[in-house]
Amino acid sequence: MRGFWLTLGRMPSRLLLVGMAALLLGLTALACGQEETPTLRVGGIPDQDAQRLARRYEIFANYLSERLNVPVEYVPSVSYSAVVTAFTQDDVQLAFFGALTGVQARMQNPGARAIVQRAHDAEFHSKYVVRVDDEFAELDSLDDLVGKTGDLTITFGSESSTSGHLMPRYFLGEAGIDVANGFRTPPGFSGSHDKTWQLVAAGSYDVGALAEDVWERAVTEGKADPSQVRELDTTPNYYNYNWTARADLDEVYGEGFTDKVQGALLALNQQEHGEILELFSTERFIATENANYEAIESVARELGIIQ
Repeated sequence: MRGFWLTLGRMPSRLLLVGMAALLLGLTALACGQEETPTLRVGGIPDQDAQRLARRYEIFANYLSERLNVPVEYVPSVSYSAVVTAFTQDDVQLAFFGALTGVQARMQNPGARAIVQRAHDAEFHSKYVVRVDDEFAELDSLDDLVGKTGDLTITFGSESSTSGHLMPRYFLGEAGIDVANGFRTPPGFSGSHDKTWQLVAAGSYDVGALAEDVWERAVTEGKADPSQVRELDTTPNYYNYNWTARADLDEVYGEGFTDKVQGALLALNQQEHGEILELFSTERFIATENANYEAIESVARELGIIQ
C-alpha cells in the first residue's frame, strides 16, 4: 500500500486527480455493496404499565431479530395516536395495534396488512367495573345502569382504545344509555386500562370500562381489591388487537418479508417462548386479515370517531 501512495506522488497532477477519483469511486461502490440491513422498528399502543411494555418488547425484539436475521428495535410511544402517526410516517414498520388504531393506521398507509392476532382477539370482550359502595350494591348488570346514570360518573381508557372506549361505549348506547350526556359529568379518559380500574377503586369515578385481559390479570394477581372495585358486566365479543405491517415492507427488506414476519409470529410457542406470550397475555398467535376489522370501522364511523 505504501508503494501505491508513492506511485501516486510521482504522477502528474492530472493523472493524480484521475487516480484519486477512481479510488473514491471504488471505495463508494465497496461501501454500497456492504450496506447494512435497515433496522426494523416495532411499536405498540401504550395500553398498560410502561415497565411491563418495555420488558415485553425488549424480549420480543430480540426474538424477532434472531428469527429474521435483521436488526429490530422497539420504539416506545406516549399515546395511541402517536403510534398511528409513527406507523404512517415510517418511524415504525410493524406495530401491535388495537382494532381501532389498526384501522386508522391502515387507512393512512394503503396496502398495510393486519397479519397476526392473539388467539382470543377473535372473541375479545371489555369489562365494566364499578366502585364498591352500598349505593351501588344493587347494580348487577349493564341493564341496571339504565335510568340511574344521572347520578354516576364513568371513565374510559384512551379515546382511541377499542376495548377501553369504542366498543364499551357502543354497547352502552345499545343498552339505551346516552354516554355523552347521560352521566353526571362528561366521560373521563384515564389513558390506559390499568389506570381505569385504579381510578374507580380510588373513588374518582363510579364506573369504568377496560380490556378483559387487563382486568382479569389485576384480579388474578391480587392488585384489584374486591372491597374497592368489582366487575359489573361484560360486553359481547368483537375482534381486537393485531400486528399490522406497513405496505412497503417487502420493498425495503425483500420479496416475501411480510410473510416471513407473519411466520415468525406464528412460530411463537409456549415451550420456547413462554415469557413473550405471557407478556402479550396469550398462549399463541393466529393469522388474521384486514377484513376481520370491518365491523370495528363501521362502529367507529357510526360514533363519529372515524370520518
